[in-house]
Amino acid sequence: MAKRDYYEILGVDRLASAEEIKSAYRKLAFQYHPDRNPDDPEAEEKFKEAAEAYEVLGDPEKRAQYDRFGHAGINGQGFGSHFESAEDVFSAFSDIFGEFFGFSAASRRRPSQGASLRYNLTISFRDAAKGTEVEIQIPKRDVCDECHGSGAAPGHSPQPCRHCGGVGQITQSQGFFRISVPCPVCRGEGTVITHPCPKCRGRGIVQVSKTLKVRVPPGVDSGSRLRVRGEGEPGENGGPAGDLFVVLYVEEDPVFSRQGQDLVVRTEISVVQAILGAKIEVPTLDDPVSVDIPKGTQPGKVLRIPGLGLPRLGGGPQGDLLVEVMVRIPTSVTKRQEELLREFEKLEEDRPFNRVKDFFKKAMGD
Repeated sequence: MAKRDYYEILGVDRLASAEEIKSAYRKLAFQYHPDRNPDDPEAEEKFKEAAEAYEVLGDPEKRAQYDRFGHAGINGQGFGSHFESAEDVFSAFSDIFGEFFGFSAASRRRPSQGASLRYNLTISFRDAAKGTEVEIQIPKRDVCDECHGSGAAPGHSPQPCRHCGGVGQITQSQGFFRISVPCPVCRGEGTVITHPCPKCRGRGIVQVSKTLKVRVPPGVDSGSRLRVRGEGEPGENGGPAGDLFVVLYVEEDPVFSRQGQDLVVRTEISVVQAILGAKIEVPTLDDPVSVDIPKGTQPGKVLRIPGLGLPRLGGGPQGDLLVEVMVRIPTSVTKRQEELLREFEKLEEDRPFNRVKDFFKKAMGD
């Protein structure tokens, strides 16, 4: 069945002001409120339909999206058509109903997950490359181990609230409306602490410094986040604890740098090794390996050794080792070395290629 136009549902035109839209919704909320229409499924549907329309038209950004694209512009964006009961409407618009009726329409507090925590961890380059297990200490709130979160002293337990009869709610009436609100004495818990735990003073929560072991997988980099489930703040009203996110910062290494999952290492060779070629040893994350330097290697040439780089998070082929070759130029030479270099230079000039090059230079008038 095609959805009705939201403006039509609220009975306002498309140029209605925000205040007019709010007033129209309030009128429909009074008209179709479940307490005024008990056991009336049709009224409940209209109550939810009006709430859906107000959720969109009462928000300037959502309203603009709806005005431009209609229902297609809001589908799948987390609003509209998700109120399964009147209780969902009260939960979503508790502030609106509080404004309408002078008190909150929220029911007993629901379980909620605890807040997540962040811990910044600095590790060495090699620990990031190879993986490690680190012991950390985090300051956090945790369930009191003396009362196990009940808030009551040992040998005692929370008692049913006399004000609300242990249900956590009281019913208030205004005209023909009857709305259940959290009990002001027990704050919706349904119980009160008559003998508070001396350790947590009845809160059920204490501040602790907790020691945890965190496994760092190989191949991580600065900015990588590790999630430790259930090690955040404790949940409320029986809800699950939040998570701990460990954010990694990797120190620089004196030998290696990285390009993605490739390791980069610089090595120096002599001029003679660059000209004649050589076999040299280069460091890796494990034992050194031998590398062949080809004849005539130029400064800055990069040699790639497959599979000696960093592991890839989540699997996949390992990165490579990139060997950047730097040619070491002597700052001083002996007399004999200078003689040999002069002889080498003359031999270079006498090579056929160089003689042909000189011929063309003279022919061009250079």
